Amino acid sequence: MSHFALQSKNVVVNNNGSNEMIAACIEVKGELIHAIHPYNSTLSCQVFDYAEHVIMPGLVDSHVHINEPGRTEWEGFNTATQAAAAGGITALVDMPLNCIPVTTTKAAFEEKLAAIDDKLWVDCGFWGGVIPQNIADLDDLLNAGVLGVKSFLIDSGIAEFPNVEAKDIRAAMPILAKHDVPYLIHAELDCGGFNDVVINEKYNSFLASRPKKWENDAISLMVDMARESKEKGDNCKVHIVHLSSDEALATIASAKQEGLRFSAETCPHYLTIASESIPDGKTLFKCCPPIREESNREHLWQAISDGRLDFIVSDHSPCTPELKHIDTGDIEKAWGGISALQFGLPLIWTEAKQRGFNLVDITRLMSSETAKFAGLEKIKGQISVGFHADFLVFDADKSYTITNEMIKHRHNITPYAGRTVTGQVLHTYVRGHHVYQQDEFLDTPIGRPLLKGQL
Repeated sequence: MSHFALQSKNVVVNNNGSNEMIAACIEVKGELIHAIHPYNSTLSCQVFDYAEHVIMPGLVDSHVHINEPGRTEWEGFNTATQAAAAGGITALVDMPLNCIPVTTTKAAFEEKLAAIDDKLWVDCGFWGGVIPQNIADLDDLLNAGVLGVKSFLIDSGIAEFPNVEAKDIRAAMPILAKHDVPYLIHAELDCGGFNDVVINEKYNSFLASRPKKWENDAISLMVDMARESKEKGDNCKVHIVHLSSDEALATIASAKQEGLRFSAETCPHYLTIASESIPDGKTLFKCCPPIREESNREHLWQAISDGRLDFIVSDHSPCTPELKHIDTGDIEKAWGGISALQFGLPLIWTEAKQRGFNLVDITRLMSSETAKFAGLEKIKGQISVGFHADFLVFDADKSYTITNEMIKHRHNITPYAGRTVTGQVLHTYVRGHHVYQQDEFLDTPIGRPLLKGQL
C-alpha cells in the first residue's frame, strides 16, 4: 500500500463543508486521503514539498464527448483521459453520443464499458441518453450504473440520437426522479428562421442562424416541465448543459427561487471568447449553441459570480480535422464542437483572476460542484479525510502560449492555439497514483469506471 504525503503553503482543503486555502501537509495511504496535517509536520513517510505551488482537488469535468466505441477516429478513452490528466482533471463523465452505439440501452452501455479496458488515465463516469424510442429501457439503463441521462430538444446531428418532445420528457421524468439522477438537456428549440439565413464563411452568419431565442424558448419549456414534475410529486432534477444565451439567465434564476431542482452550466469557450473576435472562415470556433457577443460573455461571468450558473465544464466535443473543414472555411458543413479538454483550468483562471475570483472559487466551480452534480460528492471534488487522493499541483503564475504541439487529445487542433494563458498544471494524482508530471505520463492507465450504485 502506498504511503506518502504532499505539502504546500497553498492547499485548497475542505473544512466543515467549505473550501479554504491554507498551508498544509496531506497524508495519503493507499488511494485515500488519510490525514491533513500542518505544513512541515514530521511524518514517517516520504513528503513531496511543492512550496508555493497550489495543491487543489483534482477537477471533475461532467461534460466530455469521448466517442468510443464506434467513432474512435474522432477521439478515444486513452487520448481523452490523457488530455484530462494533463489538465488536472481526475474524474470526468462521458456523454452518451457521439459513440456507436449511442448509450441509450443497457446493452449499449455494456459495450462501452467493454471498450475502456486499460485505457483510462483518470476515473470516468457515464451519462446515458433519453430518446423517444428508449423510455421503456430507462430503468435498466439507470440500474446498470449511468449517473444520469441527457436529451436534445433539437437535431443532435447524429441520426441514432433523435431529439425528444414534451411527451417524451413527461414520460421520462418520473423514472429519473425515482432514481434521483439529473436530466441533462441540450436546450435549443428550432423556432424557425434557420433556413432563412445563408451561412457563409462569416462567423456572424452562423451566429444569426442560431439566435438566443432558440435557447430561451427551450429553457422556458424545461422550466414548465420541471414545474409539472414538481406538482406531480416527482420534482425531477433538470440541468441545462452549455448555456450560451444571457437572456435565459433570469428564467433559470426564477426556476431556482421557485424551488425547482433546476441547474445550469457554461463552458470556457463562452466565457473566454467573444464572437466579435472570431475571424471569418475559422471553423474551429463552431459549436452549438454558438459563441456569442462580448456583452453576452460578460453577463455569463456575472451569472457565474452570483450563482445563477452553477459550474464550468469543458464540453470537449472533438472530431476529425476533415470534419471541421478547416481548409475550406465552410462553417455550415463543419462539425460543431470545441476541442480544449486539457486547457480549461488555465483558460478560466486567466479570465477569472482579473475579475476577483481566487482558486478557492475555481475549486468550487470546476471540482466540488461538478462532483456533487454527478453524484460523486462523497469521493471526489474536495481535499478531505477519506476522499480519493485526487490532486493537481498548479503554478498559478506561469504564463505561456498554447500551441498545437502541447495537445494530448487525439487531434492536435484547438481554437485556442496561439492564445496566451496564465496557470500551468504541473502534476496530477488520481487516487494516490502520480499519473502526470510536467508533460509526461507516468506508470500505466489506472483510471476506473465510476458507476452509480458502486460508488
